[in-house]
Amino acid sequence: MRSPGYIKVTLKFLKEGNRWTALCVELGTATFGRSINEAAERIKEAVLLHLNTLEDVGECERFLKKHGITFYAHKPKAEEIKIPSPYNPAAYFKSSVYQVPCARSA
Repeated sequence: MRSPGYIKVTLKFLKEGNRWTALCVELGTATFGRSINEAAERIKEAVLLHLNTLEDVGECERFLKKHGITFYAHKPKAEEIKIPSPYNPAAYFKSSVYQVPCARSA
């Protein structure tokens, strides 16, 4: 039986000129926006598109394993969410949990 689950990712936001860039550290997915809120919305969409595409081509489970991304059967609690990236005063980091469309063999 296969069941969906959750992953934790680190989102990095950096102001570059008049734009904010957003990067999902674990997936390598990136985008930008004119404001941090716009960049946050765009990175959320990009991460979900990335995960949906991996599932559509049957590569989600393999990709997560290859990149050391932990799959959680249940949504992690707030105290379990920690930002693994080093402190950088020029950037804003946010840890985020996504329900992944990827299914894992139970």
